[in-house]
Amino acid sequence: MLKQFVRTENYTRFTAGIQAVEQRGAAEAGMMLVHGAPGFGKSHIVYHWAIEAGAVFLRANVDWTPKYFLVELAKELRIDPRGTAQQLFGRLLEHVVETQAPLVIDEAEFTLHQNAAVLEKIRDLSDRAEVTVVLIGMERIQQNIARHKQINSRIAQVVEFKPATLSDVTHACAQLAEVRLTPELVGEVHRLSGGRMREVLNIIAAIERVAKVNELTEVGMADVSGVPLSYDWQAHTPRMVATGRQTGRASRATAQVAGGR
Repeated sequence: MLKQFVRTENYTRFTAGIQAVEQRGAAEAGMMLVHGAPGFGKSHIVYHWAIEAGAVFLRANVDWTPKYFLVELAKELRIDPRGTAQQLFGRLLEHVVETQAPLVIDEAEFTLHQNAAVLEKIRDLSDRAEVTVVLIGMERIQQNIARHKQINSRIAQVVEFKPATLSDVTHACAQLAEVRLTPELVGEVHRLSGGRMREVLNIIAAIERVAKVNELTEVGMADVSGVPLSYDWQAHTPRMVATGRQTGRASRATAQVAGGR
């Protein structure tokens, strides 16, 4: 599978939100919230943007404290992490004010422990440096942050990541797959994935294994009939394309694809 970045509709909504935050009227309202179900590409898309924008990308930990966060940020920025929390905050603030580098916090739910003490520190840094801060979290994070009025008032934009559309999956298959997928099979990739881009990538990889076994340059529905392309962990059953009779070609590939999972 090719290594390329696919610009999905979630990416378009995210970048529009970033632009709105950067053009905000109130300087202190520089926070943006990205939320959605697992597998919709939140971390992947925001990480790609962070690299392009020169942003600092941190993943929150369950045991983060305000000082722990400051130390992690200092290490990422290659700043001396020693001293008191106040001394460290001062060094970080000076650096962020000078560079104006945006800050991304993934798994931001972990910043809400102990009455959102860590997120309050992040808000303080954002307020004083007037930099953009992107928080990434799961579906319920918005209502959890809403309980903290001082923080909630700083969020200028909220972007909800939604399931990938058929158009998104079509672009992903065209850009990433090293073999051609027929339109019917692309539609099945979309259906089987449930719109989760993480699952789309796994299914493409499974299809490519079938293509390699059978030396195919184009893969259609019949070629993967009966082949487990995905797995339903709740029902404990494999997911396959919605076709009838399994072909001999797909039968030969089934064992190898299953073994390569």
